Amino acid sequence: MESAEGTHEGNGDDLDPQGDDPGPRGSVMAADGDGEQFQYHSSSDLDLAGEATDRKWSIRCIDVVKRLAGIPVLNGLNVAIPDDTITVVLGPSGTGKSVLIKHLIGLMFPDSGDVQVLGNSVPKLTMPQLLALRRRIGVLFQDGALFGSMSVFDNVAFPLRQHTDMSETQIGERVRRRLADVGLADAMDDSPSQLSGGMRKRAGFARALVTEPAVVIFDEPDSGLDPVRTALLCELIEEMHEANGGTYIVVTHNIASARQIGEYIALLWRGRIVEAGDAERMFSSENPFVRQFLSGSASGPLGMD
Repeated sequence: MESAEGTHEGNGDDLDPQGDDPGPRGSVMAADGDGEQFQYHSSSDLDLAGEATDRKWSIRCIDVVKRLAGIPVLNGLNVAIPDDTITVVLGPSGTGKSVLIKHLIGLMFPDSGDVQVLGNSVPKLTMPQLLALRRRIGVLFQDGALFGSMSVFDNVAFPLRQHTDMSETQIGERVRRRLADVGLADAMDDSPSQLSGGMRKRAGFARALVTEPAVVIFDEPDSGLDPVRTALLCELIEEMHEANGGTYIVVTHNIASARQIGEYIALLWRGRIVEAGDAERMFSSENPFVRQFLSGSASGPLGMD
């Protein structure tokens, strides 16, 4: 991982989740009050300080602003990610999805606002605390991000060798189990160059799971895959979530993937959440932008700009 930018003072808290925090009350459609640019965005944009619900929230972003080269990429973002759920974060290209991921794992920090992951304010963590938090997060990058000079086995074993005191026997047992989970038991001695695109994604998935993280983030997992292999990867994500639990966050613009695996959906546009809620509710939303994006229609407020 890259080092954190600047100095981040610790808050003295440990890294235990605080599951009793209240979360948002659901999705709301209303004018934002910030003019035409945000006319389709929720007004009380997920009341993160509202009444308690029966849902626990692993991640909360509160009024997050991040500017790059003076341009706001995250523009007062409010969103909460429910625990033990597959959440799909959707949005057009260039709307801040990758920047959001970097904030969740502490590779970027907000100019203002707060990012809370597993009960911890990420911008306030010291570097040791941040590294400890990162060890509880698995990430599947777009292309798998495998080390070309290592075998598949060694790629998956890498986080355990770097961040745990496990013996090689223990590491071997866990790596073989994870590779079997993703259907790569017979490819552990292969190099990444010998794998197909779908196999590289599955190897990256095994590596993301090998530390048994509380949160797993998928950055455009369907990128570069044909529809059949995309469906098979989504099926594998569902199977692994059912077997292991935890908070899964799938960041994509693929509507078919969202329909297949999304239990909770948040739609990001212009650096803010337009609307968020359970999948059934989102796919029946009356919000013109949500309806257009989730139906893939050319007619609606989203254009080519």
